[in-house]
Amino acid sequence: MIIIGITGTLGAGKGTIVEYLVKEHGFHHYSVRGFLIEELNRCAMPANRDTMVQVANELRAQNTPSYIVEQLYEQAVHSGYNCIIESIRTPGEADALHHKGNFSLLSVDADPKTRYERITERKSETDHISFETFLENEQREMSNTDPNKQNLSACIAMSDFQLHNEGSFDALHAQLETILNHILVKS
Repeated sequence: MIIIGITGTLGAGKGTIVEYLVKEHGFHHYSVRGFLIEELNRCAMPANRDTMVQVANELRAQNTPSYIVEQLYEQAVHSGYNCIIESIRTPGEADALHHKGNFSLLSVDADPKTRYERITERKSETDHISFETFLENEQREMSNTDPNKQNLSACIAMSDFQLHNEGSFDALHAQLETILNHILVKS
């Protein structure tokens, strides 16, 4: 059983990687976003980037910096299948999952303008924002000294494998296949 986590910048292709692993390799998908949307629904709060960040930070502060992903990790282990956990956003999450063993963290990045175009095309409820707001949101999540808050820079630095997603789907899939072969050899 393999468990992969994925981190990366906004709109870089985390979802595309997840879709590929699910469709082509039978991975089961566990989503921090899905977990948070369920929590927001329970609290009767609107689902947007700000409320997701707020609830995630509160859950981490009330429990541990890795609380959310550890809940997802336990679900993944109980499934017995290869799994991917999307998306790792704090160093505490990355560290906790690395200590569980048989875990690899992938990161993905791309040019900011390319990423903004992607998020506007996907038309998600959290992505109706200007380019300036997009950059502000990302900057807010890129670094933080509070272990309960997003620090994408640190997570990307902690990743075992990095993907750069500027090209075609085929180019991204080729990078991913190389990484999967390496993970399979390692496990």
